[in-house]
Amino acid sequence: MKNKFISALLILFAISAYIKPLIAQTKENSDTLNNKAQERYFEIRKNIDVFNSVLRELDLFYVDTLNLNKTVRTGIDNMLNSLDPYTEYFNEEDMVEFNFMTTGEYAGIGATIVYKDNRIVINQPYENKPAAKAGLKAGDVILSIDGKDMTKCAAKDGENYGRTLSNYVSSALKGQPNTTIEVEVERIGEKKPLKFKVTREKIVMNPVAYSGIVSPGIGYINLSSFTDKSAADVKNAFQTLKKQGIKSLVLDLRQNGGGVLEDAIQIVNMFIPKGTVVLTTKGKLKQWDRTYRTTIEPMDVDIPIAVLVDRGSASASEIVAGSLQDLDRAVLIGEKTYGKGLVQTTRQIPYDGSLKVTTSKYYIPSGRCIQAIDYSHRNPDGSVGRIPDSLTTVFKTQLGRPVRDGGGVSPDIKLDEDKMATILYYLENQMIIFDWVNNWVATHKSIVAPNEFCISENDYNNFKEFVKSKNFKYDRLSAKSMESLKEVMEFEGYMKSASDEFKALEAKLVPDLDRDLETFKNEITKRINTEIIKRYYFQNGEFIYTLKTDKGLAKAIEILNNKEEYKKILSPSSSEMVENKDSATDAKN
Repeated sequence: MKNKFISALLILFAISAYIKPLIAQTKENSDTLNNKAQERYFEIRKNIDVFNSVLRELDLFYVDTLNLNKTVRTGIDNMLNSLDPYTEYFNEEDMVEFNFMTTGEYAGIGATIVYKDNRIVINQPYENKPAAKAGLKAGDVILSIDGKDMTKCAAKDGENYGRTLSNYVSSALKGQPNTTIEVEVERIGEKKPLKFKVTREKIVMNPVAYSGIVSPGIGYINLSSFTDKSAADVKNAFQTLKKQGIKSLVLDLRQNGGGVLEDAIQIVNMFIPKGTVVLTTKGKLKQWDRTYRTTIEPMDVDIPIAVLVDRGSASASEIVAGSLQDLDRAVLIGEKTYGKGLVQTTRQIPYDGSLKVTTSKYYIPSGRCIQAIDYSHRNPDGSVGRIPDSLTTVFKTQLGRPVRDGGGVSPDIKLDEDKMATILYYLENQMIIFDWVNNWVATHKSIVAPNEFCISENDYNNFKEFVKSKNFKYDRLSAKSMESLKEVMEFEGYMKSASDEFKALEAKLVPDLDRDLETFKNEITKRINTEIIKRYYFQNGEFIYTLKTDKGLAKAIEILNNKEEYKKILSPSSSEMVENKDSATDAKN
């Protein structure tokens, strides 16, 4: 017993001798950490005191009465703008919009509105929603709601008046489900204002904007956003298409700015085996780092998939597209994506506000992060540049195809972006097309099917006369460039020797409305057709019409119909050749 006691003491002494320096070291490290934490807390307290003091002094002594809420909000927004565009503060009023972004739900009449000519106009009522069911139409000018004037609001005139009036009318249209409002509108072709009883509903916007068969055996799903219902809606659309006998799928993520991360993981899970790593997030707080795996059995791991992407495909869209590319599960077609590899977390703020703060970066299956802009390193003027290709790193897909980080997700098949004609941009921006269509629709009760419709030659001639009657003016980039060139030529002394040539070129670049309306007739006609079709067949009709001439969809159908080409694109040897060719081109440039 005595020997056991002595042995125990010796062990304790040995342990004590070993632990003592560790405790000392730990204490030293702890003291260092505590000192750093105290310094950090002091800096926070100091800056809060400075901010409070400045605000208090301004409120007491500034020559005019301060709008405290606006002043503080400006300070908060400017502070957050110095970080990245995705870290945002939402006050109590903003939370309605924020909740709609994440859920796709709100209570109202189901229509978009726009500020035009100092009044609010219905831009688009959604199919089978209260506004459309009640009889409200695009182009209707909202005069009053429940007898309350909606043509003006208390805010002073100014550059923000349109937004203020829009918010004022929007708030009046929204409300509790099953409550009824009376909306008075002014409509083209009607001598007197019209009144409509509209019963508000819980509006749930389906993130699957359109789905259907686009070619024999090929299904198409257009996903416009990532809400907390996106995965379920994509699943339902896919199941419906499968019942219709599709053998391949086109997933359209163009102009999809992202949203709820978890739903992006679930959509990838539909086509990838259970247990596969899809995403890893890493940030300052290591305990928040996560690895996302597919958690359920997939719906189909064999069906050929083409994913359409463009510069507007961001965030959750890039997670889906990039993961399917890294896992060699789909062919990507279109343009390089936006390049948002950052993850935001929502934090509650006093007085029913929220802070959406960037907390981590995400990494898709190959290990790459596709973030295109490093907001922590700004230029002297405060601007931030994209990461150059020369600083990106090559990663490998599951089968060994080379892919790069930074700068977004590069498609397997690149398509050039369609450039909008300058005149078309101004016709839309000034709502000239919108106004002409309002007049046209007022005299046409119905039209043929979307895939058959097109305005007549007489209609287009009438449109041209309408444009001229509006004193329509537009800037041309070529004319502006000529002005800049002229200044440079005069500065460098070339204007005298090249004066005749410059004048000849300048004469050709003078805006000519008649000429440009004919030159870009096809593009303008397509836009007019689209606007008209929306009035009769809503969003579904718009997709049916526009997909007929969609270059990206046509390419996707071509690839999916060619099994050998599809397999070749997803093979390592083909990708290595493309990568080497791109690298050689970059080196040459």
